[in-house]
Amino acid sequence: MTLTTRQQEIKDEFVRVRGTWGEAWESMLRLDPGFLESYLRLSAVPWNRDRLPPKVKEFVYIAMDAAATHLYTPGIRQHVRAALGYGASAEEIMEVLQLTATLGIHACNIGVPLLLEVLEEEGLRDGPEPLDERREELKAGFTRRRGYWHSFWDGLLELDPDLFEAYLDFSGVPWTTGVLEPKVKELIYIAFDASATHLYEPGLKLHMRNAIGLGATAEEIMEVLAIVSVIGIHTVTEGAPILDEELRRAGGPSGDVLNADALIGDGPNGESGGLMGGGGR
Repeated sequence: MTLTTRQQEIKDEFVRVRGTWGEAWESMLRLDPGFLESYLRLSAVPWNRDRLPPKVKEFVYIAMDAAATHLYTPGIRQHVRAALGYGASAEEIMEVLQLTATLGIHACNIGVPLLLEVLEEEGLRDGPEPLDERREELKAGFTRRRGYWHSFWDGLLELDPDLFEAYLDFSGVPWTTGVLEPKVKELIYIAFDASATHLYEPGLKLHMRNAIGLGATAEEIMEVLAIVSVIGIHTVTEGAPILDEELRRAGGPSGDVLNADALIGDGPNGESGGLMGGGGR
């Protein structure tokens, strides 16, 4: 479909601000350019400010998209490419992925306290046992390596020290051989804990506290939250190309079916909506 002047303006602005373009955005542009313009305004907020370096912003997108609860492959590829373009190293991006891979332990962070409740309700446990020497050493090792301790580790350490020890080794790799500064590591944890596909509140609060202790500002953490808040657009980036394809199958090009000129459309009083302004990357 040949783009109208209005559609071309939106596309040009999108590429300028976000530095990318693809089939999903093309479908959105054909089907509802006003919605794409509105999304651009929302997603541009973190890029209109300089609170986090561009490379770190891309790390946040990677964590959001690569999290086991989301696994949005097009986004992973897009933001890995963008991070490399901003000078990120393979080691840095691998570390982002390693940090994000720890999400799976939340099965224990949620499940173990519930198991302890059930054991007590069934009369199989009276309360926590004093830590033996091995468990004390494991707790000290975790605190030394990770710089904190939280009560949600108590039950796992009590019930399964073998699993706890293995997780300590697994989760500790980025903290012993990693290249990212500790504050950035904590921002990565915040990113996937805050994501709409996970929303793990205990970890989110913990890692916000840790990040602040490592020097992060409220503005930097808000920038992480602003980036992760756009995850809902993947409903449309996945759905719009399918709608576009089915409309073509049913009655020709989507531009013919939906009348693209009407979708660009005038406002309620006949005026056209303004193209977003502001800086980009």
